[in-house]
Amino acid sequence: MSSIVAENAVPKQNDSKLRLYLSPAEFIDSDHAAVRTKAAAAVGSVSDPVEQARVLYRAVRDEIRYDPYIDYTDPETYRASSVLAKGHGYCVGKASVYVALCRAIGIPARLGLADVKNHLATPRLLEAVGTDLFAYHGYVEIKLGQGWIKATPTFNVSLCERLGVPPLEFSGEADALLQPFDAKGREFMSYVTQHGTFFDVPAKFLIGEMTRLYPKLCRPGGLRGDMEREGGKR
Repeated sequence: MSSIVAENAVPKQNDSKLRLYLSPAEFIDSDHAAVRTKAAAAVGSVSDPVEQARVLYRAVRDEIRYDPYIDYTDPETYRASSVLAKGHGYCVGKASVYVALCRAIGIPARLGLADVKNHLATPRLLEAVGTDLFAYHGYVEIKLGQGWIKATPTFNVSLCERLGVPPLEFSGEADALLQPFDAKGREFMSYVTQHGTFFDVPAKFLIGEMTRLYPKLCRPGGLRGDMEREGGKR
């Protein structure tokens, strides 16, 4: 089985490490003109980093539609500027955009990966995946104040409404991970395995692993589908 080495395996966080999480990368291309323009336009005159993080979170959550039927074999699926341009992406692509936007305005940020158990995915998505365990879910860690805070801008508000799940809000002061329960108190998401945090998206690794784990879902060109149309209020 393939393996990845998370950067938080190194416990000491020094100044050079922090500067790393402000730097552009191949897939988290925070120096791309479109990313910088979007970040500046979204925050406008807001100067408080916590409020900036909240504004950018909402922009990624709601302006980029969650789409699990993208092409997982295409490197552009993981590149922040490409996902921003398309206006839709899956969890890792959306996380890549959020990290890039934060770095573009001077907020240190990094990608996190974890396996999650999804109890309320649509029947078509579950059939394509073949399991309710979704490997390498992407989330974000942001450095605000003295610590790192987790945020997950995955599910847009309109999709949450279709699935009967309250939208996940982010205060900028506490972790905002995927909702454990839906609006009726039923299990929705649970985190199973943490894979750590990363400076850039390990795209080549993810392409290989997603193809190995979910061959029916990971077809070149992607699958045709609309999760919002598939979902109904539960």
